Amino acid sequence: MTGFDVVTGAFSYSGAAIARELQATGRRVRTLTGHPGRVPEPGAAGGIEVRPLDFADPAALAEAMRGAGTLYNTYWVRFARGDVDHPVAVTRSRVLFQAAVAAGVRRIVHVSITNPSAGSPYPYFRGKAAVEQALRDLGVSHAVLRPAILFGGDGVLLNNIAWLLRRLPVFAVGGTGEYRVRPIHVDDLARLAVRAGDSDATEVIDAVGPERPTFLALVQTIRAAVGSRSPLVRVPGALIPAAAQLLGLALRDTLLTAEEYQAMADGLADTDGPATGETSLSQWIADHKDTLGRVYANELTRHFR
Repeated sequence: MTGFDVVTGAFSYSGAAIARELQATGRRVRTLTGHPGRVPEPGAAGGIEVRPLDFADPAALAEAMRGAGTLYNTYWVRFARGDVDHPVAVTRSRVLFQAAVAAGVRRIVHVSITNPSAGSPYPYFRGKAAVEQALRDLGVSHAVLRPAILFGGDGVLLNNIAWLLRRLPVFAVGGTGEYRVRPIHVDDLARLAVRAGDSDATEVIDAVGPERPTFLALVQTIRAAVGSRSPLVRVPGALIPAAAQLLGLALRDTLLTAEEYQAMADGLADTDGPATGETSLSQWIADHKDTLGRVYANELTRHFR
């Protein structure tokens, strides 16, 4: 049996959860990270070996993965920044997969998104579909996990909804708010990923939790849990991206892109299939009501500063 597995971004969010789950099963973990300088000494890596995620050097990527059993890929970009957009992320993902094959990696577990489509009007979802196709084209044993929204740990979305509810005089919900979401706990995603890595089946799994509230109901649940008195008001959906942009300027962050809102309002954060995660969203919110939203989670600071 091979001695280690590779996780992209093992110091980020979903990658960190997958790395922890692998270590809990006794596996050795090596990470490919775009920020190797953030781990100043071996002890700070939590026993994880660190290699650079340098897409400009496919040979070095292959060498870093040589001898690995499974590649767990969480690499993606949430939104375009600088010269890196979704088409660039697709190209980079192909480079990574080809390097894994060149290294002799047995299996690839790739984290995608619910409802990817080559014909989607949204670059994010088109890009995710293109990456899945690139993986299929290689012919390597693989599994694709398709989460919609992640929660738990140091996740951003639910925390920042709570943060806004604690502070804003009013909280705006776009449109009817009746579009559904299907969040999964990040640790449930990690368990799915590790099980998929141990399998030989080529499969696509919707990584979704047992609850699928409307977005309005989700906000109402968070509001009640944190004791917010901020009234919820429905506003035309077209106003939400502009409002999020203004708040983002004040917070020096990107709260929500127009594409993210529109895709959610179109139902792309929901599925009809059975739950594959076990953690109750509403119970998790109740259990974390005292800490949820106390501190703002700045995504740009986490990834770029």
